[in-house]
Amino acid sequence: MTLRNQQGMTLIEIMVVVVIIGLLAAAIGPQVIGALGQAQTTTAKSDFNAIETALKMYKLDNFVYPTSEQGLEALVSPPETDPVPKNWRKDGYLSKLPTDPWGNEYLYLSPAEGKPYDIYTLGADGVRGGVDEYADLSVWDKAEK
Repeated sequence: MTLRNQQGMTLIEIMVVVVIIGLLAAAIGPQVIGALGQAQTTTAKSDFNAIETALKMYKLDNFVYPTSEQGLEALVSPPETDPVPKNWRKDGYLSKLPTDPWGNEYLYLSPAEGKPYDIYTLGADGVRGGVDEYADLSVWDKAEK
């Protein structure tokens, strides 16, 4: 029986590989994180479009938008507070309410400042204000950006 000459990686070779992986992660990581933030904003804007379409259908049937008190829930189940809709669709306007990309409910005001309604989210931190992924997003931002 002969012993084969076994060669493994030296500590220096392993360290070089670890450094290369670290450099790649440092170069690619921020781009991936930036893309995630952009994807969350895009998701929120897509949700805004769906909710806005449902609100317009609600208004066509009932001649008014749901009030702030009735909220977006009026698109899923018939509201019982005034003004009670007389022509609420049997199947509703949305099968369920979407949540924002950070898992929170979308917020709704009607009437809003200078607009018939506002649909918005407080961003990743759930607090008013902020920048980047922590920024508040409104249905009306999509027209501006």
